[in-house]
Amino acid sequence: MLDSTLFQLMVIGFLGVASQWIAWRFKLPAIVVMSIAGLLIGPFLGLIVPKDVFGDIYKPIISIAVAIILFEGSLNLNFKEIRGLSRPVFRISTVGALIAWILGSLAAHYVAGLSWAVSFVIGGLYIVTGPTVILPLLRQGKLKPRPATILKWEGIIVDPLGALLAVFAFEFIKAFSTGENTPVVFLAFFWQAYLQSCLEFL
Repeated sequence: MLDSTLFQLMVIGFLGVASQWIAWRFKLPAIVVMSIAGLLIGPFLGLIVPKDVFGDIYKPIISIAVAIILFEGSLNLNFKEIRGLSRPVFRISTVGALIAWILGSLAAHYVAGLSWAVSFVIGGLYIVTGPTVILPLLRQGKLKPRPATILKWEGIIVDPLGALLAVFAFEFIKAFSTGENTPVVFLAFFWQAYLQSCLEFL
């Protein structure tokens, strides 16, 4: 393990920049290159242990990083792009996401053999494509402007929705696991889900 905290932070920053450059140079999703670099420097080689580097601010940093990843893509959206495409974008981001959530949950339960509770939480994560993955794929696929625009907007809009669905399912399971399905518990569930969703993205 590297001893100097400052040096470890420098290594993390260097790997992030280098991964972005490699992804741009070879037209790969940046998150794939970053994941490989993180696994190599962390679990595989054990050179950096994030909990030891960041200490008490480890979890807050993760929350901030997740929030940036989820919402950064929306900064690239331009409503002029979806003139005449608002209806298919709305359908694929709502009805399509709901269908994908249900089918993904069913697959996790019946194919992978997971419990219903875990399946619906994972099902919410299944629908997340995310701009860090979908945008490089769209550039490589060289699709026509209409389907490319629809898929771009779907990937960016559904990204935070998938995370919220996973939180929603988790809070639903936690609230009703006691077996006391009273109106008070029902209202408490929605309040807890709202608070948890807010905390996840603060």
